[in-house]
Amino acid sequence: MKILHTADWHLGKRLERFSRLEEQKAVLQEICEIAEQEKVDAVLVAGDLFDAFNPPAEAAELFYKILKRLSGDGNRAVIAIAGNHDSPERIEAPDPLARECGIILAGYPDSVVAPFSLESGLAVTRSEPGFLELKLPFSPTLLRILFTPYANENRLKTCLGFGENPETELRSLLQQRWQTLADQYCDTAGVNILLAHLFMMQQGETVFEEPEDEKPILHVGGAQAVYTESVPRQIQYVALGHLHRKQQIGAEPCPIFYCSSPLAYSMSEAEQDKYVILVEAEAGRAATCRARKLKSGRRLLRGSFDSVDEAIAWLRENPAALVEITLQTETFLAAEERRKLNEAHGGIVAVIPLVKTAETTEKASKPEIDLDKRIEELFGDYFRHKHGQPPNEEILQLFREVLAETEE
Repeated sequence: MKILHTADWHLGKRLERFSRLEEQKAVLQEICEIAEQEKVDAVLVAGDLFDAFNPPAEAAELFYKILKRLSGDGNRAVIAIAGNHDSPERIEAPDPLARECGIILAGYPDSVVAPFSLESGLAVTRSEPGFLELKLPFSPTLLRILFTPYANENRLKTCLGFGENPETELRSLLQQRWQTLADQYCDTAGVNILLAHLFMMQQGETVFEEPEDEKPILHVGGAQAVYTESVPRQIQYVALGHLHRKQQIGAEPCPIFYCSSPLAYSMSEAEQDKYVILVEAEAGRAATCRARKLKSGRRLLRGSFDSVDEAIAWLRENPAALVEITLQTETFLAAEERRKLNEAHGGIVAVIPLVKTAETTEKASKPEIDLDKRIEELFGDYFRHKHGQPPNEEILQLFREVLAETEE
């Protein structure tokens, strides 16, 4: 069978003032076309389906339309799980209707998928918390999926039933849960997959950074990192979501992949290529994987320049991108200079003036905080430290409004 692995759609996400909805429509249509061209039997969406617990209506509408097209009117299984940006309840709410189209939605690590069968031949033949077995219309082999949607440690306490949560307990109990399911259901007569939204790494390796603007999983109250060593030997492929760059984090006991987000969503992802992973698997044999590069969406670019003229020339060379500019300058950036930049390019996300004076350099390297100052003055000091110039009146007014709401 052939499986398509995608993740981290973040539907409804913006980049500062720029909506990404039209780009999301284009890239998800591209993913649908890949699924059809490659004649995949199943699609796995590994969490962060939306960017917020309460996504805008147009994002929800796009989500359901794309899942319906991916399912091919019930001829292709689509399994989507919740990530740390998603509301588990919202993800599971349309499940009874979704199942009629061959779409399976799981919000919790202990979600149970109700067995069903469609005229196409697609059916859930066995199910229990965190596990399902599928009969696919065009494959004689059964597909078994161990699934673990995102859950913080408090929720995992409920789902997995453990108590005081010492440092290693979550990992060991999650490993025990996966292994128990694998021993019970994942023999060599079927294809066995682990689908999860979590932070996984090889034990002993340096913790790599989570994406800028991503809600970090590794924090107090979040789920601790899970090691690749926890993957049961029966599993043939691990489909992960959460990290936005394509990366294989392990090859034992099987290929373990973050496939990437379909679009670059923050400037930390500037110049990244984006992918889906195509997995070909047979019962009892090692799976093979192939990354397919996505072409849709605007690239994110960063540039650093010594003059406005240099920046404008670069902007004109990259008219379709969303860009962040850092300008080395001896003085603060004038309004006229900002106007020239904005006239040269309609996709400027941020202009960061880097003022090259001894005084600001010293202050930037050794910021001092005087807690006797009023909070508005402290905000002004922070803004100057961060951006090299004081906040304008519009920004100050926004800060005052936020402060007033907080005090209320």
